[in-house]
Amino acid sequence: MTDRHHVEALRSGDRSALARAITLIESRRPDHEAAARVLLTAVLPHTGKADRIGVSGVPGAGKSTFIEVLGLRLTASGRRVAVLTVDPTSGVSGGSILGDKTRMERLANDPRAFVRPSPSGGTLGGVARRTREAMLLCEAAGYDIVIVETVGIGQSETVVADMVDVFLLLMLAGAGDELQGIKRGVLELADVVAVNKADGDNRERAAAAAAELRGALRVLAAGDGAPPPVLTCSAVTGEGIDGVWAEIARIAEADTASGARDQRRADQSVRWLWRALDDLLVSELHSDPAVTERLERLEADVRAKRVPATTAAAELLRIFRLGPDSSHLNESASSIPTE
Repeated sequence: MTDRHHVEALRSGDRSALARAITLIESRRPDHEAAARVLLTAVLPHTGKADRIGVSGVPGAGKSTFIEVLGLRLTASGRRVAVLTVDPTSGVSGGSILGDKTRMERLANDPRAFVRPSPSGGTLGGVARRTREAMLLCEAAGYDIVIVETVGIGQSETVVADMVDVFLLLMLAGAGDELQGIKRGVLELADVVAVNKADGDNRERAAAAAAELRGALRVLAAGDGAPPPVLTCSAVTGEGIDGVWAEIARIAEADTASGARDQRRADQSVRWLWRALDDLLVSELHSDPAVTERLERLEADVRAKRVPATTAAAELLRIFRLGPDSSHLNESASSIPTE
């Protein structure tokens, strides 16, 4: 996938080439990981021109429907839209459970769009392990809008907010307390908030929920600048979708003009460096034969409360640092005091 022919196919916007490239970067095979790094280096100069949009929200907020309707409007206006959807991971196969591509069938079949579901793989923040790299590949393929849809409100939504330019939070009215399940930190991350399903009998509830959210966000933003706009929309009727996009575009354009976007992306790239380093170190640790040999016993010691987890971790790191010199392994086995 890293030869000149395949890179040129990707750069030409070939959706099959893009799909193969994303499959490559998602692979955990060492040879594939090495090839993926070569590929990313080759396409990196051709990235960075797209608007990067993150979409998250409470379960049932209609994220996929909203994205499909918005995406179809954008492609109809001449834009090229890539959607990276992240599904919960199956514990059996490791694959995506929900299959957003089937839930966005019209958009997936649009020649100006690309929809790619990926399993979250247990990654915090509702994003896949290689979402950031996949986003860059989509940009290299010529997509000028990249939308990242997350699983939903998770433990660390900052992960997706830290890889996009504008973060949209979709809310749902009529399901009890509109703030229930939404942590303050997630609301503080949002650049735009939209209460979806504002149609029919739910229109008034949606308007009331939006008013409540505006009040809450004014309190959160007190002394910290203007709160994010709160709108209502309906992905079913299409009402309000253009208004939500107008707010997203306004923020993106203002940040581009002020230089804030470039600074944010530079900071994001540095944080990406450290996350990539963390991933590589953990991968190296798990593949080290000496560590593997001692891991089962240390896990048993931790389970039985014979050894604190921090002490076991320090011991594994010590073994890892010894490298291939296995003569020290017997010594390390007795280095942790036990009762």
